[in-house]
Amino acid sequence: EAHSEFGGLRLNLKGRKKKTAKFYKRINKNVLSTYFGSKIALKTKRKCYNKFNTNTMENIETNATRETSLLDLPDLALETILEKLEPADLFKMASVSTYLRDVCLSEHLWKEHMKRKWGRIFGFVAQKEWQLHVASQKDVIGVVETRGFFSKLWPIMMFYDRKSIQPPDTCSSVSCYRALETGRFWFPAQVFNRENGHVGFVMSCYDAELNYDSHTDTFEARYPPHGTRAVATESGVTWDRLRKVHVDNSPHDLHISTCLDDLRPKDNIEIQWRRNKQFPYGWWYGVIGHLESCDANDTYCRCHQSDMVMLEFKQYAPGSRWRHMTIKRKNHHEEGNEIYGFYGGIKKLYNKDEISMWQPFWPNDILE
Repeated sequence: EAHSEFGGLRLNLKGRKKKTAKFYKRINKNVLSTYFGSKIALKTKRKCYNKFNTNTMENIETNATRETSLLDLPDLALETILEKLEPADLFKMASVSTYLRDVCLSEHLWKEHMKRKWGRIFGFVAQKEWQLHVASQKDVIGVVETRGFFSKLWPIMMFYDRKSIQPPDTCSSVSCYRALETGRFWFPAQVFNRENGHVGFVMSCYDAELNYDSHTDTFEARYPPHGTRAVATESGVTWDRLRKVHVDNSPHDLHISTCLDDLRPKDNIEIQWRRNKQFPYGWWYGVIGHLESCDANDTYCRCHQSDMVMLEFKQYAPGSRWRHMTIKRKNHHEEGNEIYGFYGGIKKLYNKDEISMWQPFWPNDILE
């Protein structure tokens, strides 16, 4: 009797051990699946696809050997191939299977495409505007577009299960790329020589809202209003006339200059200028010149020690009222009048890329 009781106790302890082992196994499994969730999910989809494909081939032709599929490639090889694809081809690949959708719409691929095509003109100010746009359009931003090359790809994807195929995350790079490519999103940038190179805007760069037209590979620009005038627009703006916004403030606000103590003759600069106080500022290219009291001898020049700074705009002829302007180095603020316009903040151009950006817009003839 004692032996039977001891045997029952031993069986009971074994049962508890099994339950405890199962319990810890289940906890470990949950922890691991949480930690490696994305990788496990992708590999599971991949295995399911391969298993389904193998079974299908065996049912159709039992004695035939299955050809190597794209999904049989190692992860690194597959990602290397996808990195070589153009955006339109990535979207086509995304409609093949749920696994390829997740890979083709991955953030690191589309960040690279954003940088490659839009990085030169889509700066941090435009990114902030995009985040605000997303926040205000949460309920409609995922809607399929009806124009552009993406409209031909999304209907294909709609043949799949709607629960498994969803439009990309609205905050993702792919959504931003799609919104820019289809012209759904107007973004802030700056345009050189606005209004098709109007003589009154030569060697200037103005803020504008841009909208891309993929059919012509050009932009429509919408400029801030000038006083009581209607908003000026310009179509057919090419890529080479655009740059990203470098200063995060309204074109009507004065830029606070931080380079005034640094300015020396021959330095390249940009300065804010507007016709009157109702107009927005534009950025105008110029150089620092020698003061009238200086003989322009670099060895004996002391212009950098003076409180006055000579601005020189060499696109205008000598003797033109627009050729020179002097400003105060200390306590600089907006200076000027209704005749000569108003000069605002200054940015010094420190590197060759910033300077060379202006060179293509230099006028063929000196302006009067």
